[in-house]
Amino acid sequence: MKIKKAVIPVAGHGTRLLPATKSQPKEMLPVGRKPVVQYVVEEIEGAGLKQILFVTGRKKRSIEDHFDKDVNLLKELHQSGKSSIIQEMKYQELNVSFYYVRQSEQKGLADAVSLARDLMENESFVCALGDSIIGGSRPSHNLLKRMMDFHLKNNAACTLAIERIPREEVFRYGVVQVGKELEKGVFTMEGLVEKPNIEEAPSDLAIAARYVFSPAIFEAIDLTIPDKGGELQLTDSIGLLIKKGAPVFAVLLNQNEHRYDIGNYESYFRAFVDFALQDEKYGHTLRHYLSRKL
Repeated sequence: MKIKKAVIPVAGHGTRLLPATKSQPKEMLPVGRKPVVQYVVEEIEGAGLKQILFVTGRKKRSIEDHFDKDVNLLKELHQSGKSSIIQEMKYQELNVSFYYVRQSEQKGLADAVSLARDLMENESFVCALGDSIIGGSRPSHNLLKRMMDFHLKNNAACTLAIERIPREEVFRYGVVQVGKELEKGVFTMEGLVEKPNIEEAPSDLAIAARYVFSPAIFEAIDLTIPDKGGELQLTDSIGLLIKKGAPVFAVLLNQNEHRYDIGNYESYFRAFVDFALQDEKYGHTLRHYLSRKL
């Protein structure tokens, strides 16, 4: 069965990016000439998915407005002859249907995913975190295609993306323990832990903000025990699938693929610079400016 649907959780408060996120979602912060979440939506659409559910929260209305076609704005741009700007608005023509559900209470990522249960209708689906961009020299949707193909081929309960990170950064991410390499860059999963201490981390492989789930994830979420902060961690739910013996796999990002986590200012600044330097229209002027500045 072809995978057609995706869920993008965007309900987080973005407190590590205050004050920039006081009145706007972190997913709407610009990276180059696009907001973060637009890259995620274009990645999903490029992988062939047709329906996207945003799990939103307070102060997230601008995400819905961004993907809503603004007929009056387009009319004004046509009348003023601003054809180049009209081209930049082509993302409004994406062949995707958008749906929205609100996570009124911050109860964790697993709780956010559980809100997609009704739309998914017993089908496998993609989950892509709205504050993380997959960038690199190849099209970003290649990763999702590899994940979906392997997931369906092997009747998996969960297939997640992983990346190798510096050991000193493991405390920021969900870190996995992999088993046998089934094919190049694809592993069985033996365990995972959310934001471990450096000395307790099972590896230097972190979950890279992309997942493919079967409906089995919803039963696992129902059985997940809240953490000390009262939140349901998605890593705990996936861990239950592994303990149950369900097929769970990890797909390693290629050398030319990179996850940009827009979760703190250091990683946000890096993402903005990298994407701005790659910009077809303005990248060369920025490179000249930086070379003079440095």
